[in-house]
Amino acid sequence: MTSLCVLCRGSKHLCGRSYCPALLRSFERFVKIQASVSQTVFGSSPPAVFVGWSRYPRVFVSIGVPNVVGDTRIMDLPESWINLSLDQVLLYRLSLFFGGKRVSSVDPRDPFVGRLREVVMSWKPVDVEVRFEKRPRIKHVVGDVEPPMGPRGLVNEFRIASEPKIPRTIERIVEDDLSARDAAIELYLRGVPVSYIQKLFSVACLGKKNRRRLVPTRWSITAVDKILSDYLVSRIKHLPKLDTYLVFIHRVEKNLFVAILLPGAWSFEWMEAWFPGSIWNLYGSEVVIEGDHEFYGGRDEYPSIGGCYYASRLAVAEYLLNVLRRQATAILLREIYQGFDIAIGVWYVRENVREMFRKSPIKCSTLKEVLEVLDRETVLGARRWVKASKLLSYAINVRKLDAFSRLAQQ
Repeated sequence: MTSLCVLCRGSKHLCGRSYCPALLRSFERFVKIQASVSQTVFGSSPPAVFVGWSRYPRVFVSIGVPNVVGDTRIMDLPESWINLSLDQVLLYRLSLFFGGKRVSSVDPRDPFVGRLREVVMSWKPVDVEVRFEKRPRIKHVVGDVEPPMGPRGLVNEFRIASEPKIPRTIERIVEDDLSARDAAIELYLRGVPVSYIQKLFSVACLGKKNRRRLVPTRWSITAVDKILSDYLVSRIKHLPKLDTYLVFIHRVEKNLFVAILLPGAWSFEWMEAWFPGSIWNLYGSEVVIEGDHEFYGGRDEYPSIGGCYYASRLAVAEYLLNVLRRQATAILLREIYQGFDIAIGVWYVRENVREMFRKSPIKCSTLKEVLEVLDRETVLGARRWVKASKLLSYAINVRKLDAFSRLAQQ
């Protein structure tokens, strides 16, 4: 390993990982050294915010700020991370110091939360100063839903040093007495990034004024993905049905993403195959496949696969409604290989599925051709995926039933 690191130096990934663990460990030490030098951080918040979920309804709400002044928006804008390496994303995220306090989520009128809300509403970075009670510590580096975050700690003082630039549209929607759902949809239709809407949702900027609550970041991310994808799917159901077979392929950072669009009414499936040595199957000896699906009527229960379900659902709904202008059965598959051993957040799924749909599809005439593509492009192969997938199995059985019916009529 030592010789590989000397040859690689964090740039060639010769160890087989999708990020450099040496750089990550080095940067954690660097952040801790920074934090021990001073208990005061002054810089431009992207803006960034984090609302914790432990001990709910009393939650830890915090503002994220780097020791940098200037245009720091990229540090908390997942929509701009698609062409960055995981090393660079981690570097940005671990550069943010999160200073906050525990407050009641059902009473978001705390003065600290009010000042934080001003910063979060800003379209541009805001200069802030945070004085910590003690030097901030890295308590939580990565998560399965939210993006990674740097050191955090309790604050003694939080001061806004520059005027937040709040767009009139944002100000109006926050002041209106709209439901959180309607406010999120209106912001989205006006081109506001999903990650920005998720932050507003989290710090009680959206919703009926007498019902606004602080929402933990991990919950707000999935809630907004669901709200927006529900809205898009409701419109997709009025579109004509796709009349061909399309397969999309996207490879990135020890991951393979596959989208299969089949003729028919709207239905959706998201499946993940975690190979031994990947983050959620580090010590296993066999591939683990998990997934969830919905037919035309939708789901009644929260998907067991978690937030990635709605993140991917939003991305495919955007493509069907805005580009293809068709409804279809959408089956999304992901293979995660050995070496992808960091939980990076569901933004990774949303943005990579969006990126996949920017590519040209493989056009197929039959379902058999689709299965041949799966055999050619995936490690598991068509047989394994068909066995695990509810919608692929359903499509094959329906085709067999149709063929039997035609034969019986002859």
